[in-house]
Amino acid sequence: MRLHAAPWPDVVKMIQECNLTNYSIFIHERLVFAYFEYVGTDYEADMKKMEEDPVTQRWWEHTHPCFEEYAFDKDSPYYHDMERIFYVK
Repeated sequence: MRLHAAPWPDVVKMIQECNLTNYSIFIHERLVFAYFEYVGTDYEADMKKMEEDPVTQRWWEHTHPCFEEYAFDKDSPYYHDMERIFYVK
């Protein structure tokens, strides 16, 4: 929680450059949930750009161990996209 209280400015910049807005991460006991709104036109390309960014890669090296406790299993990817089942605007 300390790491995410003071994210690196270049990581925040990359998040914005990759067209993510209203990005939040929540935690409750053993449940971690991230929410963001994507405002771009090519999600896969933007996520690839973020994944290839050297600063973001270093950030993930620091933050990934924080989430291992909450992973589905030891081979679980860093995050899982979820299917939306309800929406009201």
